[in-house]
Amino acid sequence: MELLEDSIVPEEALDIKAEAREFAAEHIEPNAQEYYSSGDYPTDILEAGQEVGLVAQDIPEEYGGRGLSLPEILAITEEFYRADAGIALTLQLASFGCEITYEYGNEEQKEKYLRPVAEGEQLSGLAVSEPETGSDLAGMQTTAEKDGDEYVLNGEKYWIGNGVEADWVTVYARTGDNPDNRYGNHSMFIVPTDTEGYEAEHIPEKMGFRASKQAHITFDDCRIPEENIIGYEGNGFMMLAEFFNHGRVVVAGHGLGLAAAAIEEAWDFVHDREEFGRKVSDFQSVQHDLADMLIEFESARSLTWRACEKVASGQNAGYWAAMAKTKATETATHNAEKGMQLHGGRSVLDERRIARVYRDVRIPVIYEGANAIQRNLVYRQA
Repeated sequence: MELLEDSIVPEEALDIKAEAREFAAEHIEPNAQEYYSSGDYPTDILEAGQEVGLVAQDIPEEYGGRGLSLPEILAITEEFYRADAGIALTLQLASFGCEITYEYGNEEQKEKYLRPVAEGEQLSGLAVSEPETGSDLAGMQTTAEKDGDEYVLNGEKYWIGNGVEADWVTVYARTGDNPDNRYGNHSMFIVPTDTEGYEAEHIPEKMGFRASKQAHITFDDCRIPEENIIGYEGNGFMMLAEFFNHGRVVVAGHGLGLAAAAIEEAWDFVHDREEFGRKVSDFQSVQHDLADMLIEFESARSLTWRACEKVASGQNAGYWAAMAKTKATETATHNAEKGMQLHGGRSVLDERRIARVYRDVRIPVIYEGANAIQRNLVYRQA
């Protein structure tokens, strides 16, 4: 049974999908349990991904990347996340936020900041969420006040991937306070992490995605030159809205990989185990559970790849991205729960892949906009 088969994948993405599958089999899957148990940052796997051109390669060719399209990124994603979500997220976060710079930045910013990431010499990050604000992009309180030819940042950011490891982060900060223009009060900035006033520390260990590191960042009179603003003042919300449409399709790929992993583990387990003198897979209720898992998975995968096409071509992107993200991540949680039940008592053992998947699936339903927010978007844009 091949769950992530190629027939639904556009031709342009088939080669990169094969590369990703080979890399995942060689580097991610064999090391997944070790990194999950230790919670260490998988530097060696990240470097291997950089060497073979599977990390930070959405960056355009003129700035050192491969210019991978959204379908190509999705193809990589489902393969990586099937192997392990924590390591996969580390690989994807290596260039997190770069899309905003190559879509809206000027030539000087692109050459200075994108090329080192594409060539594996630097890591980037994206700082949006805050300790008291997650999905409300218009409610973020970190400020960037103009002072001569500089901006001065003050505030906090939370759940920031690569907040400690990154060489620079793209920061979403408040530059206005107009109650009549709630969506025009924020801007985007490039902030080198060695800037005075930038402090970051790792968030304590999580229940899932343990090979990926998130940080709590504080800005204390953190001064950056005015040329570090991306685009222009007040356009940050619109930049993020576009960015998240692409990102939510990718997060749907997170769900697909995890859902496939749950099916694989459950399928193998019930076909190998005997109870009451019969293979567990011979019981009709078990067969129905597996059938439900497959139905949900194929529905989510079809929707995700359709959404990928719609978002890539700019056809009601927010609507399709929100539907795909919601369906795929919730399918992952459904399949992981079913898989745990089919494993019985063995499901709670740490060394079981199904236990790792079960913990991991709780996270994508929250990030990139909680699924309740996605349902709001689906309804409003329907």
